[in-house]
Amino acid sequence: MIEIAAWAPAAVPLLAFGLDVAFGEPPVRLHPVVWMGQYLQWAGERIAPSVVVDAAPLRETRHANASRIAGKERFSLSETGGTTTVQDARRQFRLGALAWLLGAAVTTSLAWGVQGALGQLPVWLAVPLLALCLKPLFAWTMLRDLVAQVEAALGQGLQAGREQLAHLVSRDVQQLDEAGVRESAIETLAENLSDSLVAPLLWFALLGLPGAALYRFANTADAMWGYPGAHGGRHWQWAGKWAARADDVLNWLPARLTAGLLMLGARRMLWQALPAQAALTPSPNGGWPMGAMALRLGVSLGKPGVYRLNAQALAPQASHTWQALRRARRAAWLAVALCAGAVALVEPWA
Repeated sequence: MIEIAAWAPAAVPLLAFGLDVAFGEPPVRLHPVVWMGQYLQWAGERIAPSVVVDAAPLRETRHANASRIAGKERFSLSETGGTTTVQDARRQFRLGALAWLLGAAVTTSLAWGVQGALGQLPVWLAVPLLALCLKPLFAWTMLRDLVAQVEAALGQGLQAGREQLAHLVSRDVQQLDEAGVRESAIETLAENLSDSLVAPLLWFALLGLPGAALYRFANTADAMWGYPGAHGGRHWQWAGKWAARADDVLNWLPARLTAGLLMLGARRMLWQALPAQAALTPSPNGGWPMGAMALRLGVSLGKPGVYRLNAQALAPQASHTWQALRRARRAAWLAVALCAGAVALVEPWA
């Protein structure tokens, strides 16, 4: 526990957000999320079988039901149906869960140790150092800049926009027209506002640095493992299932909080329409911030062949991207203020 003045913990998220706005991301070699990714890459190569895709590639729709898969793979249960395949699936699930739990335990323990050590320091030193440790666990400025760069690139041409969007999403950008590129950028902004900022801050408010670190590990694991089939030459349906479900659980509240922040000031009819829009996406959480953004901008957003939010509205224009960035920025500041206020008033861990 950090034995410092009552106001001091509340200053941590404010200072961390200031560091993010001023300096962005730390160097790769010093970034804890990169370290998490290196462990997950190493473990993933040992728990997920490599695959050969026999037909068309899978739709890159995480959290989707396996029945939505477009391609056929040799490791598919429906094709083999044998006892060995069932045993392999169970083994992959167990190994994936164990690898996740090991990584989560190490991450949380290290964060707990760092927080405890900082608690022994004078307040004037503990606060900035804790903020410095919290900062890499969220990423607002990088998200904002990447989305803005997509819109700027679209001004130069469709191909330039596609190439810039490829830094943000895993889907095949070469099949997207201008509206599709813009929709993908706005959707990514909305969903990652929750994943990359609101959720880490919420878990920091509830559980301190260990909570934020645990969430960031879980979200990184989901990004690397949480696919319903083949991705990156490996089969993740069972090896990544635990990671995907853990991320769903940890993102349940942040996604809805993010949607609420984006919907502030909206008319009652838009609030009433939000749950139905959120239910249209395969993800149990992603539809909330994306649906909120679509409704607030008055535009239609979607992924071809998968879902369409606010379908009766028109496709977004360039002005809508800048509006989305302004709304996201306001929601980001509100999230930081709420985090600071919650820590100051409740101090569940400080």
